[in-house]
Amino acid sequence: MLEFLALKPKAFGLDISDLSLKIIKLGKKKGVLNLASFGETPVKEGIIQEGEIQDEDALSEIIKSALSKVKGEGLKTKYVAVSLPEEKAFLQVIQMPIMKEEELKKAVYFEAENYIPLPINEVYLDSQIIKSDYDDSDRLDVLIAALPKKIIDSYLISLKKAGLAPLVFEIESQAIARALVKNGVSPFPVLLIDLGAARTGFIVFSGHSLRFTSSVPISSEGFTKAIGKYLNVNHDKAEELKIRYGVETDINTYRVETNIDVEARKIFEALIPSLSVLTKEIKKCLSYYQTHIFDEHFSPGTEGVRKIYLCGGGANLKGLVDFLSHELKMPVEKGNPWTNILKDYLKEVPGMSYEKSLAFTTALGLALRGIQNNGKRKIKNKKQYNKVKKD
Repeated sequence: MLEFLALKPKAFGLDISDLSLKIIKLGKKKGVLNLASFGETPVKEGIIQEGEIQDEDALSEIIKSALSKVKGEGLKTKYVAVSLPEEKAFLQVIQMPIMKEEELKKAVYFEAENYIPLPINEVYLDSQIIKSDYDDSDRLDVLIAALPKKIIDSYLISLKKAGLAPLVFEIESQAIARALVKNGVSPFPVLLIDLGAARTGFIVFSGHSLRFTSSVPISSEGFTKAIGKYLNVNHDKAEELKIRYGVETDINTYRVETNIDVEARKIFEALIPSLSVLTKEIKKCLSYYQTHIFDEHFSPGTEGVRKIYLCGGGANLKGLVDFLSHELKMPVEKGNPWTNILKDYLKEVPGMSYEKSLAFTTALGLALRGIQNNGKRKIKNKKQYNKVKKD
């Protein structure tokens, strides 16, 4: 997370992606969080490509238009928590010896050069100590996050032109984890899959932090295009068919159920190649985590990834949960982006259905970041670290 202001005013969440802007502002009544404002505006193809802004002026105009069209309360603050593109970010968990805070900052800066494939003077770098739940008095796990300066500077220019003041920039995976992981803690590794319009992100989270992220060019929009090409229909018709049928199959035989019509069978045939690639990429992600990341940071006997949560608009594809569960031999379910916002395990609020909220997962995580207290617990020495472990 890259913070820009010493003061900590409340901010709304703004999720910027290649094809859309999503806005969420949370309110608080009698100590209870609620949805105050939300909105979504499309971004014309080409203005942002693979997370890199191509036209700052055009994006700033879209942002200004989106701000004026939010539903619910009008936005009365210029402060915003903004997403940064996952595909441009470098995240890594590194291990450092326990040392004083000022020494650690300098040491992390130099150590990061071994992991970031860009000159250190060309990136903005941030780091966060990861709280540990097992006894290890000799080391600290530290999450480092870096993005090219030219990428962040471009977002900053567009936001300022739109009249906004970024309170914090945050990589998408950090916002998603904040939204989906209950109280920010998972007793075992989980895989969060963000199936978006332009790409799919993989996030492994365990303990108190994300541990590994990656992304692939598989997307909900790609599913729609596959249907359009296979059936030779236009985009709107293909989207309609995707929503109507999804992957309605007998997962035990991978055949379309006999009581489903011919059109559904064709949708299944159109989607299977893309879904097979998605499944293959998930398996690669799980294998990489298990062989390269997991063994380095966890004590013996700890299990690997045990559950998968889906989010993003593509998570609503009919039959996807069952299909992936069967293919991966692992529990798969849709995540709940309200889990750290609403009480009593609610999954939706008036004005926004649960299905719609899945597409707003990143924005909800950003909004939660924008309204929460922003103070960080800083670990200055071994004695304080051991105290934190017991909290």
